[in-house]
Amino acid sequence: MRVLVVGLGIQGYKRKEVAGTECVATIDPANLDADYRHISEISPAEYEGVLICVPDEEKINLIRFCIKNKKHVLVEKPLWGASKAELAEVEALAYEAGILIYTAYNHRFEPSFIKMKTLLESEALGELYTCRIFYGNGTARLVRGSVWKDKGSGVLIDLGSHLLDSIKYWFGDIKGKLELISMNNFENQSPDHAVVLFQNSTPRIELEMTLLSWKNYFSCDIFAEYGSAHIKSLCKWGTAEFSIHRRVLPSGPPMEENYKFDKGDPTWMLEYEHFKFLCSTGVITNFSHDLWIYNELKRIETSALKK
Repeated sequence: MRVLVVGLGIQGYKRKEVAGTECVATIDPANLDADYRHISEISPAEYEGVLICVPDEEKINLIRFCIKNKKHVLVEKPLWGASKAELAEVEALAYEAGILIYTAYNHRFEPSFIKMKTLLESEALGELYTCRIFYGNGTARLVRGSVWKDKGSGVLIDLGSHLLDSIKYWFGDIKGKLELISMNNFENQSPDHAVVLFQNSTPRIELEMTLLSWKNYFSCDIFAEYGSAHIKSLCKWGTAEFSIHRRVLPSGPPMEENYKFDKGDPTWMLEYEHFKFLCSTGVITNFSHDLWIYNELKRIETSALKK
């Protein structure tokens, strides 16, 4: 499958490396390393897919271009638009054209995330009580120095979209509405720290995200009837860990199973291969997942503006 990479920044370079010789050209209006300034400069006959790695406000127009030219699309998360209606319109156009628009959430391909999903699907933990996730990096100053990054809802959209995708991946449909606990602008114009909550879901879910964690850190703790499950760190930062603690009744130290993943970050290649597989098997565009994330984050964004 021949692909273009549009947007040659941090993510674009990663996508280009993973695509290897299948990447026939790169497009970026500012990066001199790119082959072209605009996607219209290369003939549609030269490629079958497009990997879109651009700021949120540029995504929809590029996707429309790809739909018009019947090109499959992998677009970096989140899929964002001016309104829910705009996203629904783009979904309908893609469906009619018979092409796939796939939103990239590479954390789904973390070995620890896959083990967590397998464990939850087995129902070995029994009734699920609580899930708490913390996702933090130390990029606040880099974001503040960026004209296009330090605006809007900041960390809520950037890391929050990943977290919503993860819980949807693990738990399926989430009951209730996302509630805002706190949102702060400690260093930046846009929010650099936020805590949100699904109080009435099963399990109860609390999500904390920040750009002010000077050591990159990710943790997930799920507590349940027959034990608990834990994720520590992500492969992109080095060693990631997954642990299962099986409850001993009436009390006492649990029986533990511990796994470590230290062979590099496999998520980018796994996701790229998954995208190509979906394209080859004729999977149709479905924005139901993206619209759920959009609606939940938009409501929190609106709620924060009222405070």
